This record gives sequence, structure tokens and C-alpha cells, in this order.
Amino acid sequence: MAEHNTATAPGTAAAVTPLIDIGVNLAHDSYDADREAVLERAWDAGLVQMIVTGSTLASSTQAIALARAHPGRLFATAGVHPHHAPELTGERLEDLSALARDPRVVAVGECGLDYFRDFSPRPAQQQAFHRQLDLARSAGKPVFLHQRDAHEDFVAILREHASAWRGVAHCFTGDAAQLECYLGLGLAIGITGWICDERRGAHLATLMPRIPAARLLLETDGPYLLPRDLKPKPASRRNEPAYLAHVARAVARARGEPAELLARTSTDNARRLFGLPVPGGHHPN
Repeated sequence: MAEHNTATAPGTAAAVTPLIDIGVNLAHDSYDADREAVLERAWDAGLVQMIVTGSTLASSTQAIALARAHPGRLFATAGVHPHHAPELTGERLEDLSALARDPRVVAVGECGLDYFRDFSPRPAQQQAFHRQLDLARSAGKPVFLHQRDAHEDFVAILREHASAWRGVAHCFTGDAAQLECYLGLGLAIGITGWICDERRGAHLATLMPRIPAARLLLETDGPYLLPRDLKPKPASRRNEPAYLAHVARAVARARGEPAELLARTSTDNARRLFGLPVPGGHHPN
């Protein structure tokens, strides 16, 4: 176990509380040397719970193990990211199905389509997406969705499976038309530090008031997407959950509302969508 680190992470001063990070890749090897210290900094920064993203069968298994080690504070998703779509063969689908039904798993995914990098053939991505949407419905769990440069196919596949979805458009970076489409499908919207990037994410600020308060969720997607305007930046350039307060303040400014209000509503939204318990209390209705 890493030594406890009580140092405050950059960007966490005047933390807003409570916060839930609905998407952090905590099983990533960049956290191997200091994972427990990362968690301690997150709790110190006002986070109360986190959802650890599964993007392969292996990382989904690791996410569940982390949730088992931190009951009530860490939870997991189980899924196969489109970059790894060929791994989801018919045989491995049975393995994913078993993982998805673990009580620590609160969503199926990260799943979807990514035509920006095309690390996997598009037909394989589409097949894996179909399979995971079927799994989410059979398991009775929400979906944790990824889409990049594939909006039309992404929406068409979602609509093929259901007219309305319970889940989140993870790391939303799209335009107003895409936002309205996802809201129309019943999805929540996950906002990351992308909004802090003046080169690529400035348009997101104008869209924040369009997201109904009950549909807005916050996430870091660590170790990726370190907020570009974070000062001082960590030498490693690694993102971590402690920086979620920084993202929350940026979103609150864009919405014209107090950061504490945004923290409370986004936390309530996360608990309602994913069925997370209130620490020391009961599951939400």
C-alpha cells in the first residue's frame, strides 16, 4: 500500500463538496505506484465516492477488485471500449456478462463507437456496442457511453435498441445539436476537464446552461484530460480525482450558479442514476 500523502493536490483549494467522480480509470498503470495516496487526496479534496471505469475485461476485473477493497466509496463499470472491440468475442461476452452482474458494478461500459482513431475496425466496434447494449438491458443496469466522431452511427444503434436510455454520455465534447439529441434519448451528460481547455473546449461553456440540472454529472476521466488551466500543474501531467473540484468550479461558472449547488445536484444525480448509497445511509429511491 502506498504511504499516506496528506499534501493538498494542486487546484483543490476551496474544495466544493460533496462530489462524485463518475468516471476515473483508476486501474490504469499510471496509478500503480501511489493509488492509495491518489485516493487520500481525493477524499481530502471533498470527493465522497467514485466510479472506476472498466474499458477491457481485465480493467473491468481490476475495477471490481478496487471497489471490493473500498466498499461504499468505490464502484465499478464493466465494459469494453471501442478501441478494444475485437476482444469481445461471443465467448468473452459470457465473461463480461458475469462481471456486469457483480453487485459492485453500477453500469455497463465504457462502450460505444470511436471513429476518430479507428483503433478497431468499425464493424467490430458496432458489434461490440450492440452486444453491450443488450447486456445492459438484460442486467438491468445503466450504460456508460463513449462516442467520438461517430455520432450518427452511435445514435442509430442506441435507437435500434430502445427509444429512451438510462445512462450517461461520458466525457461529452459535442455541439448543441448532439447535446439536444442525447438529452432527447434520456441520457445524462458527463462533463470533464475538457471544458477547461480554451483550444478545444471553449464551446462547452455556452452549452452548460442547456443541460437540465437533473442530467448533469461530473468526471475527471483520469489519468487523462488534466484540466489545461490547472495551476500549478503536476509535474507528471497526470489527471486524478482530486482535480474534480476544479472542473466543478468551471462548470458552475458557465452555468451561473454556486459551485456548492452544482456539487450537491451532480452528486444527487450520480446516486440516482447509478444507485449509489449515501455513505452511512440508504440507497436513493
